[in-house]
Amino acid sequence: MIKMNFTDFIADNGRKINRENFIHLIQVAQADGKVDSRELALLHRYGHRFSLTDTEIDKLIASEQSHIYSAPYDLEERFAHLYDAVSIMNTDSSISDGEKQLFGKLAVAASFTDDVIPRLLDFILDGLREGIDEHELFEKLRKAKFLRN
Repeated sequence: MIKMNFTDFIADNGRKINRENFIHLIQVAQADGKVDSRELALLHRYGHRFSLTDTEIDKLIASEQSHIYSAPYDLEERFAHLYDAVSIMNTDSSISDGEKQLFGKLAVAASFTDDVIPRLLDFILDGLREGIDEHELFEKLRKAKFLRN
């Protein structure tokens, strides 16, 4: 069992999201060796949702430059990262092309194939819109035929 401090979590509309997931988004944005201006703007937008200042966000980005995102081995944990990322991205009820691109990078790092990624994004979005919790949606994912090619 992993122990975490209260400060390891950031509240988003009453839902606790592990700060680690925000750091994963930073690492994914840096996966190609740089954070472009669109990715930087998205990271700042997400950081602001968690009441982080621009200075705090910039420090987190700078501190993560030497770390590469490494997706967990367990499918359920990989799905949890994706679910949280989509939850963050969909806070304003729309997902931009830049956010889709960032999701794609995260999904590829989590070992999902290019042909599955758009369907996976839609699957998670539909689940969020229907109010399905992460665990129940993961169980549906395990049974989903689109993961079997």
